[in-house]
Amino acid sequence: MALPLRETNTAMSPRSFPLVSRLQKPENSARMASVRLYWTFARPFTLVPPMIGIFSGSLIGYGATHARVHVLYVALAVLAAAVLNAASNGLNQICDLTNDRINKPHRPLPSGKMSMRQARAFVIVTYLAALAMVAVVNWETFGIYTMAALATIAYSAPPVRLKRRPVASNLTIALIRGWLLKVAGWAAVATVLHSLEPWYIGFIYFTFLLGATTTKDFADIEGDRAAGCITLPVKYGAAWSARAISPAFLLPWFLLPLGLWLRVLHGNPQAIIALCVLMLAWGGYVVYLINKDPYRLVTEGENHPAWHHMYWMMMVGHLGLAGAYLLSH
Repeated sequence: MALPLRETNTAMSPRSFPLVSRLQKPENSARMASVRLYWTFARPFTLVPPMIGIFSGSLIGYGATHARVHVLYVALAVLAAAVLNAASNGLNQICDLTNDRINKPHRPLPSGKMSMRQARAFVIVTYLAALAMVAVVNWETFGIYTMAALATIAYSAPPVRLKRRPVASNLTIALIRGWLLKVAGWAAVATVLHSLEPWYIGFIYFTFLLGATTTKDFADIEGDRAAGCITLPVKYGAAWSARAISPAFLLPWFLLPLGLWLRVLHGNPQAIIALCVLMLAWGGYVVYLINKDPYRLVTEGENHPAWHHMYWMMMVGHLGLAGAYLLSH
């Protein structure tokens, strides 16, 4: 008796394409590794607060002015904030290579995983892309982003390199990621030239970051000192710097009820007061955290938990105030 023939489907078998199967996987793997490398270089966690800052600023501008919102313009402004921040992060890592070889040797440049040529190309492309996106929105938003881009270059790059000066360093970061951020978000939906309100709101976050941004410097003391970057912790030590920046976690939030009293802020009063109470309680906890053991700020790995609190406080503050304005709409 003849045995039935076994049906085999060789058409879809990987063995039918030995060369393809060998080449495809390494190529895909290399491509994904490259994407992950650039993603790491961009420092993704730091991209979220500026996006939220612009988005919330647009919601605040809408709630205050009832202007017509162009969703595409807001989306472009939000995306451009992340891309511009990625460009700034990349430039900072290029200029901080000496520092990072000591402080953060695992990062793409000091570890040798990324070449300087790749890093420079990434920075140029992201700066241009960010400005191209906001050029579509309006001239006010484009002007603010251009000022922010120039300030980030002055912060990191020689010969200006404001990062080397403790006061100028903090002022620059507070201006870019605090004051101008909120104003730019408002500008994406309405003009900022005829009202004090967006500038007052931006000043609240400027005041917060003026001190809170120093939380990133504690873990970098050794490398910053070697590279000639005289940050507050380098110049005055951990204990003094922790005390000096403590008011920045508390005083800005008193500007919320003050703005209501001065009739500068026009969000829902009850929501703004509730936000003030929340941020004061949170800020008080962070003050306790950084002053309980200031020297732990220096030895807590890449960044102390207070640095993470700073980012989360900023994001909650952004969204909370936007909610207060939407409630008043």
